[in-house]
Amino acid sequence: MVNPYMFGVSSIGDYDVLILLMFLTTFAIPAFAALLMKLLGLINSLQMEDKQERIGPYIITGVFYLWIFRYLLERSEVPIAYKIFVLGATIALFIAFFINLFSKISIHAVGMGGLIAMVLITMKYFSYPTFPVNAPLFGSMEISMNGLLIFVLVLSGIVGSSRLYLKAHTLPDILGGYFVGFIAQFIALRFLFY
Repeated sequence: MVNPYMFGVSSIGDYDVLILLMFLTTFAIPAFAALLMKLLGLINSLQMEDKQERIGPYIITGVFYLWIFRYLLERSEVPIAYKIFVLGATIALFIAFFINLFSKISIHAVGMGGLIAMVLITMKYFSYPTFPVNAPLFGSMEISMNGLLIFVLVLSGIVGSSRLYLKAHTLPDILGGYFVGFIAQFIALRFLFY
């Protein structure tokens, strides 16, 4: 809906089932599973500060990411860009899971690195220099892809800085996370676009 040039939609109703499935499989069910693991005493806290506590939630989330990607792959009406982004997130999750076995990586940075790559891929392969947004609060406006990239870069810096400030991760954990998320999107692009 935000970028109709890429997705060919003009209202949220065009993809309401898809958005609901994405929400359930990438957020609601994994969050419920983590909460259930906490209630059952399988993890000490929802912050999962110990890398060993992250193994179960990674596996559960990975299963649902694989399922939603498989579902999208069979749907011809879903644009290739969306499939690339979901595959990239899935690849990043499994790379982060593997790295987590040996070292603690920032999954927040993985997500932000993937978001940066998504914006760059969109700019290069699937977009025009600007796109319209109809926001109820601000009305209609044109957004520059360059402006969006700058916003995402600043947001990524804020996320990384907050993880350092909270002493949740070290700088290598965060830089590694950015790298994993970024590269995973380009791996997905290579699989599905070329």
